[in-house]
Amino acid sequence: MRETTAMRDHLEASPGLWLRRWSEGDARAVLTAFADPLMREQAREPVASPGDAERRLAGQHKRWRAGTAFAFAVVDGQDTVLGQVAVSAIDRRHSTGWVSYWTTRAARGGGVASGACRSLACWAFADAGLFRLELGHRVNNPASCRVAMAAGFAVEGLQRQKLEYDGVRHDVETHARLATDPEPAGAGRPVRPPAARGCRRPT
Repeated sequence: MRETTAMRDHLEASPGLWLRRWSEGDARAVLTAFADPLMREQAREPVASPGDAERRLAGQHKRWRAGTAFAFAVVDGQDTVLGQVAVSAIDRRHSTGWVSYWTTRAARGGGVASGACRSLACWAFADAGLFRLELGHRVNNPASCRVAMAAGFAVEGLQRQKLEYDGVRHDVETHARLATDPEPAGAGRPVRPPAARGCRRPT
């Protein structure tokens, strides 16, 4: 297990796209993002006030310090928040983690999520010392599936009726990526340094 203090918290995913730790000053951006009905529907806890946003950010900082989850804001060259990528549910015994991502309405469809997710995966392997990353999406969310595939997460299976929204149950398709998997085709410029298989931390 690596010490969290040695982990990079600011990464260039591609030209003009960065991952950085959330800051207290991001509360307004978080609140704006969760005003989107799509975001509200999937939030585990409501983010309907500045206080909600601040508590959400405080929880992320607490989990980062504890080494149980690592959430990055995805920002452009002007530090405008475009979304989030995170790895959570970290199991140090087996070196696994669960990946999640979201983007603001304005950032969707431009490859932001897939580029950020690729970079997060490299960071998780190189900095956090994980070996296997998992994620899942509802089968009626093809956009999320495209993000997963573009980020190198292979389809592994189906979890039947795992999630419930508004009284309707949804199947979830699962994906995973290993540290030994090749970098996905068309990845552009991943988190430095690039590697033919997996990712290595700079020395």
